[in-house]
Amino acid sequence: MAFLTGQQPRLLAIGKPYGGHAGGGNIYICDTDQGAILKMDLVERKMSVVMPDAIGAIQEPLNMAVDTNGWLYVTDMGREQLVILNDKENFIATVGVKGKNKPMDVALTQDRIYLSDVTAHCVHVLDKVTLTNLFDIPRGDDATNWLRKLYQPINITLDAKGRLIVSDLGASQVKIYDADGKYVRSFGEHGNNLGNFFRNKGVAVDRNNYIYVVDSAFDNVQMFNDDGRLLMPFGGAKANQASMELPAKVLVDYDDVPLFQKYAAPDFQVEHLLVVMNQFGPRKVSVYGFGHKKK
Repeated sequence: MAFLTGQQPRLLAIGKPYGGHAGGGNIYICDTDQGAILKMDLVERKMSVVMPDAIGAIQEPLNMAVDTNGWLYVTDMGREQLVILNDKENFIATVGVKGKNKPMDVALTQDRIYLSDVTAHCVHVLDKVTLTNLFDIPRGDDATNWLRKLYQPINITLDAKGRLIVSDLGASQVKIYDADGKYVRSFGEHGNNLGNFFRNKGVAVDRNNYIYVVDSAFDNVQMFNDDGRLLMPFGGAKANQASMELPAKVLVDYDDVPLFQKYAAPDFQVEHLLVVMNQFGPRKVSVYGFGHKKK
């Protein structure tokens, strides 16, 4: 049936989310269990499945990004490719060759695509129009330096300065490179104390350059300042309504604050949302409000 009619509709339930995208009234969920991307329309309060045509069929979506035109860029572990869909969810192109690449995460600027590859131990920087490779990060001697190179770049994000922030699972660190791919600094180390990482995955950054790092072993998210100093953790396996269970991704969302402000305490002003994807447990998609007490 898949050959004759294309990808079939799937049950609209959240199975095992990994990555996604939040903003513009929508939360996209990369559901690795169902091999589908779920779209939650927060305004209409509806959920649907992203259904590209057969050539763009999604097999095992891991992470994704959405650009200002509404195009979807999806890292697909089943296809071992980056799949690009337009704002109508129609197939546009793929990047990568099955068996040679293992794309894990994707981040976008106006003219570039950043694609983390754990097989090549780097982040590919591509021209957004031609899809040609411009350069890889780390560059030059950084690619062989034990401190500056990447071991397992599992998740990435970009800050307001255009710097690349990499969650390097293999090094139990977060590494930062400038827009030209030059190494800036690292923070974190393997351990079980606050500020350490045991199984760091998703990474995000807000407009204050606070960096949020998911740790699936600690079942929490740790928040750091721009210098890598720990500010606070939140979540945890035994945090009552805020508990996490094998979290994989954290997303920063400024667009949809008005939709969630009513759920906060009356004296609390939400500045931005933090959306956490949990692979297990009763709270698959958890939304946290970051903000301050009203004066």
